[in-house]
Amino acid sequence: MKIILLEKIKKLGNLGEEVQVKSGYARNFLIPQKKAVFATAVNIARFEAKRAELESNAAQDLEEANTRAAALNELTIMMEANASEEGKLFGSLGVREIAAAITESGVPVENKEIMLPEGPIRMLGDYRIDIQLHSDVTATVNVHVQMEAK
Repeated sequence: MKIILLEKIKKLGNLGEEVQVKSGYARNFLIPQKKAVFATAVNIARFEAKRAELESNAAQDLEEANTRAAALNELTIMMEANASEEGKLFGSLGVREIAAAITESGVPVENKEIMLPEGPIRMLGDYRIDIQLHSDVTATVNVHVQMEAK
């Protein structure tokens, strides 16, 4: 199925590109999320009329992501968790807890932006957490997990 991308999508294409994707991906994700439209003659004409506006919005989003990334790259978050003597946490620290701690420090972050490829944090120690702010911008935050003071 041919679609026109309304924003840059990692590993798929840039704004305005006409790409071929599987119909389920287009119907169930890209089109409902307003990331793409069907590549019909009417939609192509409509897109060309709005191209300048969409490109300026994309540039503004990229600039905003770069600003947030600069603030996040300098950040070190201290988190306390209940843990055993061996350093294993009772429970875990997931995306929600990490996002709340980063947002508390002054830089707003959404849960979906935090990347934990190895799953939630289950041990005490220092971690480097990647935050995907834009398809082109990734920031790294240092998270130090220490034992909760009793």
